[in-house]
Amino acid sequence: MRADRLVLGLFGLASVLNILAAGIGSKPLDWATKPLLLPLLALWYFLNQRGKGVPPTTGILAALLFSWAGDVALQFEGSTAFITGMALFGTAHVCYVTTFVRNGALARVRRFPMLLVPIGYAIFLVGALTWLWPALSEAGLAVPMAVYGTLLSSTAALASAFGWRTALGGGLFLISDLLIAVRVADAFTIPGPPVWVMVTYIAAQFLLATGWAERRPA
Repeated sequence: MRADRLVLGLFGLASVLNILAAGIGSKPLDWATKPLLLPLLALWYFLNQRGKGVPPTTGILAALLFSWAGDVALQFEGSTAFITGMALFGTAHVCYVTTFVRNGALARVRRFPMLLVPIGYAIFLVGALTWLWPALSEAGLAVPMAVYGTLLSSTAALASAFGWRTALGGGLFLISDLLIAVRVADAFTIPGPPVWVMVTYIAAQFLLATGWAERRPA
């Protein structure tokens, strides 16, 4: 078996166990599996690209590893851990955005009908911030969330320039973090077990990494 496929299988196993941990509320299982997710995905991406004779894109690896650091920070409770995690994830999105821009994303999304994608994300962001702003202001998180939301929306919009996988990954990333913002603002109770943040987050990172690995450079 190829090494990258083995690592991807381990990522899948860790993902299932982490989603199970979220569903049953098991902190030990969550602590045992969540810190493994992004390192395994980053290792898969590295091995996959090396196996194809393609240099791994540094920005993608950096985005995955900063996301891992954000995951670890958010394992802890309290406002300091939350702000630290947000800053680390914001840095991950800077890495994604920089990588996409360097590979021609701006030129692609400026063309109609692709232009509708960033416009749609901008409208969505403004609507979400308007809805959540009063509660986020009370928690002292309105401005940080607005900055982070802008970076996140930029990742989602620019990811659409590189195929359906990265486009879907960017969209799911936005949904995952919106669910977190809704929970922080106590704006809406999501029915069912508390697994949707991790389901959408894991799928987002997987689609971004695999989509970028399979893209055809211009």
